[in-house]
Amino acid sequence: MKLSFHIEYCTKWGEEVRVTGSIPELGHGVSGAGINLHTADGIHWTNEVEIAVPTDGVVQYCYHIYCDNQCQRTEWNDMVRTLRVGAASADHTFLLFDSWKEIPEQQYFYTSAFTECLTAHRDESPKSKPTSRTKAVATAYPSRTLMIKATTPYLDSHHCLALCGNQPLLGNWCADKALPMGGEDYPEWSVTLDMAAVQFPLEYKFVCYDKQAGKAVAWEQGPNRYMAEPLIGEATTWVAADRFAQFEQRAWRGAGVAVPVFSLRSQQSWGIGDFGDLKRLVDWAVMTQQSVVQILPINDTTMSHTWTDSYPYNAISIYALHPMYADLSQMGTLRSKQASTDFAAQQQALNALPALDYEAVDRTKWAYLRAIYKQDGKRTLATKAFQRFFEENRSWLMPYAAFSFLRDTYHTANFRQWPCYARFSMDEIEELCAPSSKAYADIALHYYVQYHLHLQLQAVAQHARTHGVVLKGDIPIGISRNSVEAWKEPHYFNLNGQAGAPPDDFAVNGQNWGFPTYNWDEMAKDGYAWWMRRFRKMATYFDAYRIDHILGFFRIWEIPMHAVHGLLGQFSPALPMSVEEIEAFGLSFNADRFLKPYIHEYFLGELFGDDVNYVKETFLQPTTQWEIYDLRPDFDTQRKVEAHFAGQTDERSLRLRDGLYSLISNVLFLTDRKADNRYHPRISAQNDYIFRALSDQEKAAFNRLYEHYYYHRHNDFWRHEAMKKLPRLTQSTHMLVCGEDLGMIPSCVGQVMDDLRILSLEIQRMPKAFGVDFGTPAHYPYRSVCTISTHDMSTLRGWWEEDPSLTQRFYDSLLKDDALLPAEASELAEKDAPTASLAPTEAHVDICLAMLRQHLEGNSMLCIFSLQDWLSIDADLRHPQADAERINIPANPRHYWRYRMHLTLEELLQADGLNDKIKCLLSATKRL
Repeated sequence: MKLSFHIEYCTKWGEEVRVTGSIPELGHGVSGAGINLHTADGIHWTNEVEIAVPTDGVVQYCYHIYCDNQCQRTEWNDMVRTLRVGAASADHTFLLFDSWKEIPEQQYFYTSAFTECLTAHRDESPKSKPTSRTKAVATAYPSRTLMIKATTPYLDSHHCLALCGNQPLLGNWCADKALPMGGEDYPEWSVTLDMAAVQFPLEYKFVCYDKQAGKAVAWEQGPNRYMAEPLIGEATTWVAADRFAQFEQRAWRGAGVAVPVFSLRSQQSWGIGDFGDLKRLVDWAVMTQQSVVQILPINDTTMSHTWTDSYPYNAISIYALHPMYADLSQMGTLRSKQASTDFAAQQQALNALPALDYEAVDRTKWAYLRAIYKQDGKRTLATKAFQRFFEENRSWLMPYAAFSFLRDTYHTANFRQWPCYARFSMDEIEELCAPSSKAYADIALHYYVQYHLHLQLQAVAQHARTHGVVLKGDIPIGISRNSVEAWKEPHYFNLNGQAGAPPDDFAVNGQNWGFPTYNWDEMAKDGYAWWMRRFRKMATYFDAYRIDHILGFFRIWEIPMHAVHGLLGQFSPALPMSVEEIEAFGLSFNADRFLKPYIHEYFLGELFGDDVNYVKETFLQPTTQWEIYDLRPDFDTQRKVEAHFAGQTDERSLRLRDGLYSLISNVLFLTDRKADNRYHPRISAQNDYIFRALSDQEKAAFNRLYEHYYYHRHNDFWRHEAMKKLPRLTQSTHMLVCGEDLGMIPSCVGQVMDDLRILSLEIQRMPKAFGVDFGTPAHYPYRSVCTISTHDMSTLRGWWEEDPSLTQRFYDSLLKDDALLPAEASELAEKDAPTASLAPTEAHVDICLAMLRQHLEGNSMLCIFSLQDWLSIDADLRHPQADAERINIPANPRHYWRYRMHLTLEELLQADGLNDKIKCLLSATKRL
């Protein structure tokens, strides 16, 4: 069998076009292989290769641009080119006429969120064999055939693509008699025609065909398509590929719910939500006709078995699922009646708690897991299904299980403190994990738990896909420095730095997450394989995902290890400034004055009040300059100050500690971490005492420099950095990609996300337009996810009560005049809250309903509300206390993540009033 490739691509000098594919002849399994195409004019590229007929009858392939034997560019291949050749004879030739594929504008329709969930075609049978209206489908390709392939991704399972044209085979322009095409490779459609039955010239159009009604419902836009008779020999198929059928349609818009798994509550829960509860939440989404269920990260965060492990963004493994999310009822029943009775009592007590008691749940669930493992583990581990799971996941599962065993044995996740195995060696780990090892039973416990978690989450994913609900996961930007990955693959990370975020609305001092930053240079050496493995593992369970802090792929906020909060960080990578550049802005550089903490008598009283003398005597030392102080060496870093006040929680100690932190960060410039003669202006320095001490001329110069550095200097540089990573990573799976692009956003971020078709995040109280108080949902970009609140914010009700002046401005500008319906306004008037000019002091049901409707009517493709905000529109079901609904406070690095639903999922499923209201809202705003 022969494949003859033809493609037009205008190359530059030295470039060549290469094709790779799924068969040995196209380099499958051989890095950098494939076949080169030839050209006479630098535009038309072609080559022919003889192949053996694949056993599955399928050839998949993709085009690339090479220069000096290095791949410079690859076409968009989220939807791999597929050619089905199984019905052809061994001497058949396929002439493939292709066009280079760019990322389509509507790329989201090609993701598994649509193809596997929202518009899935599960009943398609192969229809790529030759067909004719005058004879039966052939069992082999006739001598001369024409294959027409077209892409239309947004047809639901009741519709298909069909050909209508100027001859009986195609209905003689009668759309209801059009020839249906096969969708086995949906969203690509294909039909193969016996050329003996085709009258040329062929003129045709694609139509959208209703399979149930047996008629066409829409014609494609644009002029008729025309084809002269191909001049081909015997035993040949002419493949006309890369057609795209565009139909006039309303922009698809959906709605969904966001809630952490740990926050779910059902009658079967054990004091924390689990994967069984997640399945029930999908049922609620189906009932209310929502399209998306979004959760927070679900990877294992167990370091100390204490409440500090409740932080879901500090995982010890990027692959392992959290044992706390195991639905114990799915793992079997204990044969001991006494044990079952005892566990049932503990389950009931834990489930009655208003919030998550992490440590009690951890103890109880692990006790049950060990008991059921002791009873059933050996039998489960002997099954073929488990052994297949183990072999497919061995590369991460074995190190994770060993890490978990050693963590519990040595009572710390800090592997640097382990007396043995502190330095990872795969040979030593395989020996430790061998079935003959004394530790095997304890290690295999983690295999057993991960296997059950995999089965349970896989079942949730399949349940969601079957019912047309997109399960959306969350990929944290960081990993813990005490994690399996840091232990096993330390070369991928900068373990001498801390990742965080610059100051924003969440935290005025910035955020210090404590994660190591990535060694992107090292990751680039193997094509970012670490990240691609991570994304592909996610795709096992999810059809959409949120990239936490997508700005980290452009640059990360890196904080030195001696710092506690984020003000002393600098962007990495970055372009630091030389002294000459600084002085070119009119600021005379003085290292002693600008790089050392500025501590002057005039503001110490303001900062420390009555404790000023104690501070000067204990923590400071005078200098040769009048009224200027230095920090004593024992307290000259924030970590030293933190250690001094460790365990002291009284108000005075915290005030002194935070005041000393402020003194240490009171600098104008920071030295670059790689070059001692390059500098970064300190973030938000204008808010500090050192800026006040500058002359007016120096302040103006610094502001010009600051504006240039933070908002202009790095745009092209950071765009280049992101485009080295994100195209490859986002195209490594078929999941729908959403980016959390909040905070200090360079202008290049929006450009890159738009180029790569990544959905942005739009939050009304955090508008991206400069000088605007609130975003307007009607003006959001279509390719976006809008919401009212996230897990890092107060909920709608909480935010409404936080700042009355801000609420009043919002009410006056966006809500009062056009969001409340007359009937709702009358009802509110009876409740005493709003008047003609004053906003209500609480977010009553009608206020919440108006705000939700405003977002649902907006332009975003997806509108996803937190569960708390959905509940806010029902007076009987909302939580009695608005402040009890908050999940996280980012300014507090030791926040206890323990929010749980105050009602059960069973009650939610039976809440007809709320559920009908949601369905009516989605119907009225066309988001069903």
